[in-house]
Amino acid sequence: MRTVLVTGPGGAGRTTLAAATALAGARRGARALLLTTESSAPETVLGVPLGADAPTPIAPGLHARRIDPGDRFRQEFLAFQERAGAALDLLGAAPLDEDELTELPGCEDFALLHALRAEHASDDWDLVVVDMPSAAETVRLLALPAQVRRYLRRLLPPERQAARALRPVLAQLAGVPMPAQKLYDAAERWETELAAVQRAIDDPGTSVRLVTDAGPVAAATLRGIRAGLALHGRRTDGVVVNRLLPTGSADPFLAALSGSQQSALKALREEFGDVPVHEVPHLGRDPQGVGALDELLDGGAGEIAGSAPGEGSGRDPWTVEDRLATDGILLWRVPLPGAERRGLGLVRRGDEIVVTVGRFRRIRTLPSALRRCTVSGAGLRDGVLDIRFTPDPGLWPKSD
Repeated sequence: MRTVLVTGPGGAGRTTLAAATALAGARRGARALLLTTESSAPETVLGVPLGADAPTPIAPGLHARRIDPGDRFRQEFLAFQERAGAALDLLGAAPLDEDELTELPGCEDFALLHALRAEHASDDWDLVVVDMPSAAETVRLLALPAQVRRYLRRLLPPERQAARALRPVLAQLAGVPMPAQKLYDAAERWETELAAVQRAIDDPGTSVRLVTDAGPVAAATLRGIRAGLALHGRRTDGVVVNRLLPTGSADPFLAALSGSQQSALKALREEFGDVPVHEVPHLGRDPQGVGALDELLDGGAGEIAGSAPGEGSGRDPWTVEDRLATDGILLWRVPLPGAERRGLGLVRRGDEIVVTVGRFRRIRTLPSALRRCTVSGAGLRDGVLDIRFTPDPGLWPKSD
C-alpha cells in the first residue's frame, strides 16, 4: 500500500492537490482513500459532504473520510475515566459526562495519527492520501510518535516494570487498585499504539509530498521544511507547484506575473534537483467537484500519483561508516538535504546525540559502537552531515 502525506505552506492549495492525487490514483485503478481533518475545504473541493464514521464514496475507486478530533478525544477520555474509576472514587471526583467534553489543543494531531495507523493496518486501500497540516506542523507531527515513546521510556523505564508482579499483591493488601499499576498499563497501551503509528510512518510505501505556489520565496521556504523532514528520516518524493499561469500572454500584467512564476519554478528545480517537480496549471477559478479535479489531471497534474517511493525508503538513512583502518574514526552519516550550516547544532548528551536544523530538533540514541567513542568533529557537505567519532581508549576493546 502507498501512503502519500501531502503538506506545504498555508494557502498553497494542499487540500486540492491531495484530493487530485487521490483521484489520480483511482483513475489508474487503485482503491484510493483521502483522509483529512479539515471540515469545509475538502467538501468544497470534492463537492460531496463527508462523514466521519465511515469513508464517503466520491468517484469510482475513490473514497474520502473526514477525521473528527472531538469524537476521538471524547472516546479516549471516557475510556480513561472508566479505567481510573476506582482511583477517582477514592479522591471523591465527579466523573464528566460525554456531552460536557470539548476537545483540547493537540487532539487533532493524535486523531490524525490514529486514523493513519488504522487505515494502514487495514487491507481496504491501495493508496491512502493524507491532507496534512501546514508544513512545519507536519514535521513536528511526524516526529511526535518517536518523541513521546522516548519520554515514556525515560519516565517509566521498561526495566523497572520487573517489579510489577508485586503490585497485585500490594493491591489486595491495600484493598484498592495501585495507581502505579494503572500508570504502567496506560504506558503499555500508549507504547503499542505509538509503535504501530511509527511503523506506518516508516513504511517503505510512505512518503511526503510538498505543495507550493510559485512565489519568490518558495524555494527558500521549502528548503528548511525539506531539511526538517530529512532530520526525522522522512522522504520527500515530489514537489507540486500549484496555480501556474500560462506563458506568452499579451497582457503585460499577466506576462510579468507568469515570468515571476517561471523564475520561482526554475529556483525550485535547482533546489530539488534530485526530486520530481510537478507543474499544475491555474484553472482561472478554485477547483470545485470531481470534474474540476479531472481538469487539473488533464492539465498535467495526473503524473503526481505516479511517483514511486525512491531507493532507500523504509530504511534508517543514518548510516555508520567504518573508517578505523584508514582514518581511525567511525563516521555517522546523516542525510540533510536543504540544511545550511547556519542554524545547524550538534550536542552529545551521554548515550544520545541532539541534532538541530533550524527550528527542528531530533534526539537519537547512539549505536552501541559509537557509545564507546568521543565526538571528534562534524561537517556538512552536499546535503550530508558527517559526524566523526574517535574510539575512546578506555572503552574501546583492545586488539591483541
